[in-house]
Amino acid sequence: MNQTTLETALSDLSLGEIRYFDAIGSTNDYAARWAGEGAPDRSLVVADEQTAGRGRGARHWFTPPGSALAMSLILRPALPEEGGQITRVAGLGALGVCGALQQSYRLPAEIKWPNDVLVRGRKVAGVLAEASWVGNRLSAVILGIGINVAPNSIPQDDWVGYHDRPFPATCVEAAAGEPVARLALLRVVLAELLDWLPRLSSPEFIRAWSERLAFRGDWVQVVASKTESLEGRIVNLNGDGSLRVELRSGESKSLQVGEIHLRPIDRSPK
Repeated sequence: MNQTTLETALSDLSLGEIRYFDAIGSTNDYAARWAGEGAPDRSLVVADEQTAGRGRGARHWFTPPGSALAMSLILRPALPEEGGQITRVAGLGALGVCGALQQSYRLPAEIKWPNDVLVRGRKVAGVLAEASWVGNRLSAVILGIGINVAPNSIPQDDWVGYHDRPFPATCVEAAAGEPVARLALLRVVLAELLDWLPRLSSPEFIRAWSERLAFRGDWVQVVASKTESLEGRIVNLNGDGSLRVELRSGESKSLQVGEIHLRPIDRSPK
């Protein structure tokens, strides 16, 4: 993969400018700086290796050379103005990865709300959506996506971060049982994203996202901090992308994106 092959493979997609790096600290950090310098809408940053890749909560995201996909897409408003922009963009990224894995490899990909992609209970991809501000104005949303493609992309201890221990890492090649061309997978992911992007605030988008939810109908432990947790059954998504759960008391509660982690209690329906 290089600048020329990347531009050729993606030439028929409705993207802005494309910048490729053999190695970079973080594609999201670079994209945020580029957005501040006036990068066009839908501009794309792709790197073969990240030396300071980040997941949610600033946790390290492992991206060794030649074995993963690391990308960041700059999205300018028009994004929805009625709230939930960051949540919906994170859902957009996860839904795009799920669609690509299903379309290309028939993998049963699911979204662990709000931003991880699981295949058979193992984490294959992560999404990080971040706002880029100019003063008090939302200038862009940076959509970062990391996908474990080849076995070398899996961390040696087979899990990513303390809170993800219930979801050990895997890669697309291991899940699919066949070699995976990173450039071809990247193209399908981006095509899925661009297809859903105009429908980001539509009921159809929320419905498709809801249908991909991992643990829907199951009881989970919701960990909000080291001292705060609750148990609830995942019901569905609200229109803004927040997660609706039913507590043991029967009360309905909506969860917003933040430092919240879901851990399954019982995968059987209740």
